[in-house]
Amino acid sequence: MARRAAAAERLPRPRLPVFAVLGLGEAEAAWIEEARAAQMRIAAAALPFLLVAQLLAGAVAAGAALAAGRLDAVLVPAGGAVAAGIAVWLFLLERSWRGLKLSARLSLAVVAAACMGLAQAFLLRACLALPPAPIAGAAACAAAAALIVGATALLPIRIASLAVAATGALVAAPMAGIAATVETLFLLLFAGLLWHLARHDLTTAFQRMKADRESGRARRLVREHENHGTGWFWETDRTGRITYLSEKVLKELGAPGEPAIGRPLTEIFEMDSGAPETERSLSFHLSSRTSFSDYSVRSVDGKKDLWWSISGRPMVDKFGQFRGFIGGGSDLSAKRRAEAEITRLALFDSLTGLANRQRMRFALDQALAQPQGSYRPTALFLLDLDRFKAVNDTLGHQTGDELLKQVAQRLIRTIGDAGMVGRLGGDEFEIVLPGENDRDALARLAKAVIASLSQPYAIGGTSISIGCSIGIAVAPDDGDESQILVRNADLALYAAKGDGRGVHRFYREEMLVGAKSRKMLEDDLRKALADGQLHLAYQPVVSTIGAEVVGFEALIRWTHPARGPVSPVDFIPVAEECGMIEAIGEWVLRTACAEAVKWPDSIRVAVNVSAIQFVNPAFPRLVVSALAASGLPPHRLELEITESVFLDEGASSDETFGRLKAIGIRLALDDFGTGYSSLGYLRKAPFDKIKIDQSFVRGAAAPGSRNAAIIRAIVTLAETLGMETTAEGVEVQDEIALIRELGCSHIQGYVYGRPMKAEDAERLVGDGGGKAQASGYRVSRAPRTTMFRSARLELHGRRRHVRIRNISSSGAMIDGLDGIASEAGAEVMIELIEEQMFRASLRWVKDGKAGLQFAEPFDLSRLKMGPEPRALRYG
Repeated sequence: MARRAAAAERLPRPRLPVFAVLGLGEAEAAWIEEARAAQMRIAAAALPFLLVAQLLAGAVAAGAALAAGRLDAVLVPAGGAVAAGIAVWLFLLERSWRGLKLSARLSLAVVAAACMGLAQAFLLRACLALPPAPIAGAAACAAAAALIVGATALLPIRIASLAVAATGALVAAPMAGIAATVETLFLLLFAGLLWHLARHDLTTAFQRMKADRESGRARRLVREHENHGTGWFWETDRTGRITYLSEKVLKELGAPGEPAIGRPLTEIFEMDSGAPETERSLSFHLSSRTSFSDYSVRSVDGKKDLWWSISGRPMVDKFGQFRGFIGGGSDLSAKRRAEAEITRLALFDSLTGLANRQRMRFALDQALAQPQGSYRPTALFLLDLDRFKAVNDTLGHQTGDELLKQVAQRLIRTIGDAGMVGRLGGDEFEIVLPGENDRDALARLAKAVIASLSQPYAIGGTSISIGCSIGIAVAPDDGDESQILVRNADLALYAAKGDGRGVHRFYREEMLVGAKSRKMLEDDLRKALADGQLHLAYQPVVSTIGAEVVGFEALIRWTHPARGPVSPVDFIPVAEECGMIEAIGEWVLRTACAEAVKWPDSIRVAVNVSAIQFVNPAFPRLVVSALAASGLPPHRLELEITESVFLDEGASSDETFGRLKAIGIRLALDDFGTGYSSLGYLRKAPFDKIKIDQSFVRGAAAPGSRNAAIIRAIVTLAETLGMETTAEGVEVQDEIALIRELGCSHIQGYVYGRPMKAEDAERLVGDGGGKAQASGYRVSRAPRTTMFRSARLELHGRRRHVRIRNISSSGAMIDGLDGIASEAGAEVMIELIEEQMFRASLRWVKDGKAGLQFAEPFDLSRLKMGPEPRALRYG
């Protein structure tokens, strides 16, 4: 089997014509031409000896002939032999006769060789014909030796050597008998030998050509792989010293000392000790002569960021002797850089370069991972940017991204080395502060962060101002696990936003209680919608001329089976957060239309629409469905929309307005003046009415109030645009005359009645004749500001948290006193500003609510109060 395999691997001998073997005629292939050129170069190297032999033989023969007086007999053949030898030399030299083809030069050289052999034969015969004498025998021997030297020197050119030998046979021409036969026999034997050698030469040349072609291809592939690929090769000797290393690796190593060739492999490369696949060292494999694969290495002396993967195996010769190692490698630098980039993307925020959510969680876990019994506090800040969404919506996301980058830079400068800053996503950031639990220091740092982020930003030639709210939780007091600490910091952030934004709040246990209460409220609200616990109350909208009721605003109410009445202020924000607001809004719309259809045709019903409802493309179809199901004429339905719907202005908003007006319903702009108050959308949106917010109405009749001037300006603007105006929140009778004088077309508020049931509204506009009677205070009190914020109250030596519902310079209304027995006149301390208590007294207490009178007038400007978000107003 082994012999068959070896035979199959041998190259087949080529079929060679006679002329190709003899070296005559044109070569049929390039490899034959190369073989002939090689033979001629070898023969040319021996030609000096041939010429010396010819000259020496001629000189000896001339001496013998001169002694015998026969000089003329040897002069011609001796001269001819020397001349022919010189001709052979000239024809075989590469630098001569360049104008002739190789085949022609070879043919001429063969002819010259034949002439040289012929001349030597005649010289030999002439020497043999001289009278017997010692010098004559020496001349004959010299002539014969010159003939042999000529044939031997031209042996590489088989046909030339044969030509010399064949012409030598002329010496035997005078012979007869057995001598001639023997000479002819040996001449034929010599010719056969030369023929066999000539065929062997060409066969060997053919095989060499094939081998050279294969090795050339291999060299080209290796060179291509080394120069343009990622792979390279190396080789060592028995002692582990480098004998070969690809050129590009030699350049990349850039060792300033001695070159890599000749140095031990282990002195050039060092292994990556952290790689799991390289359990054994290079020295081990080199000493034990075992193979290794995919070992990560880098240069000992060169650049440390260059990495390679190398493999190697021991080499043995055909006798089984170890000769060294041979192997290859590939570049790992790009792969390592890619892996590093993947790691960076996995742990860092691509926009700001800060740590991302995953790395911040890991950092917090590390900070909280303490040995049993040790104490190392850790503080956590959760930050949320105020008014960032407005920047994105009005200036575009590119501006928002640039703003986030600048925010990240300010956070890094403010925090410094005190902690790690990260971005959780969107406009949410996180700061981990290991080893810090001093709440005063944390409060100062939080205020510094808020002050830094509140400074104006210059982006694309535009000055942008935003704010920041911060929630703080401190471990281990607020939790010793990352999830708990993050949750509590988030609750503190929620409280900071609820307290007017732009502030920081520390986590307190009652925040978790409030969160659980909101979760219970959410669960109960889902059940309330399904079980029919919700109902609508209707507040009259009265014309300033004649005090006639022209419509009602539908306000949602919830009577909980266990809690009793639940304020919309409590459950509407929960509905917005949990995604129930659209379902509740649809129920309100359908119920209001179904109940209003029973009223006289002149009475309208107003329904509040949330921004979430409005941006839904299916909302106009919902309105058509509610009108069709109830039978209410479209002109009797009025939809009240807040300014928040214009945050995402675009073709979709314009289309929704157009589809709603095409239905025939009325549109009212609710709470005008409290939101963004852009006059641009008044020009585009087809509103029929502007509702002036109650914050401008209350106190408008008080001396020195500027609210009246604002109301007059709004009324003038509305009249110019052909719109009606409704003043909301009118509670005092002396405000009615002022509102009428200022030009408002309608009034809505407790002065003309509180929200009532549907049957009472039907009775008012039916049996009651549609006239509204004013009631309540006749003179205005100090202006009060409605709010919903937490505060600490100290009563009877105990502290508890309450909620401020409204506040004025002289007092406030609070709730959250359930379960506390107290009477009017009791002295209390209340936290109106964080960490600042103010003295007050209880004026009245009822159902967990109380009215406070401050001991000293309070400046309302000291409160940080932004506009109260009103995504949906149902009460």
